[in-house]
Amino acid sequence: MNEEAYSQTIKTKKVTFYSRSKERLWTKGEESGNFLNLIEIKVDCDNDTLLIEVKPEGPTCHKGSDTCWNEKNLPAFGFLSELEGIIKDRKENTSIEKSYVASLFEKGINKIAQKVGEEAIETVIEAKDNNDDLFLNESADLLFHYLILLEAKGYNLKDVVGILEARH
Repeated sequence: MNEEAYSQTIKTKKVTFYSRSKERLWTKGEESGNFLNLIEIKVDCDNDTLLIEVKPEGPTCHKGSDTCWNEKNLPAFGFLSELEGIIKDRKENTSIEKSYVASLFEKGINKIAQKVGEEAIETVIEAKDNNDDLFLNESADLLFHYLILLEAKGYNLKDVVGILEARH
């Protein structure tokens, strides 16, 4: 990416490069429609490397795969994505005697929804008090049980974030 490509990227919010083979600016997706929509550009401590965060439209590799490393281009929510995977694994692969999560799935959607309601009430109660530790712990319990509820309903954080993004 040269200075002109950088400026074009900032202006259009579509990642643009200088192509040495084409000897011109080239916007990723200009032919395929698989654009890289700019989220943020960060410069490293030596000011010689750019880290470009994007939201891709479709596959990003010219060979048709999600990424040039042949990985799935899935949204990542840090530890919450990892926790979603753990919940799914416990649902599918753990006996109820060994896992609280598996036991909730065994009891069914009504019990899972009830737990979310209980944790929501406890979070509200703690929000009105002055004990930050209790509030944060109840918030964590609420989020944990909400992730279980999403899995029980066949959804995940990506689905909820998609709705929030559309509203934005």
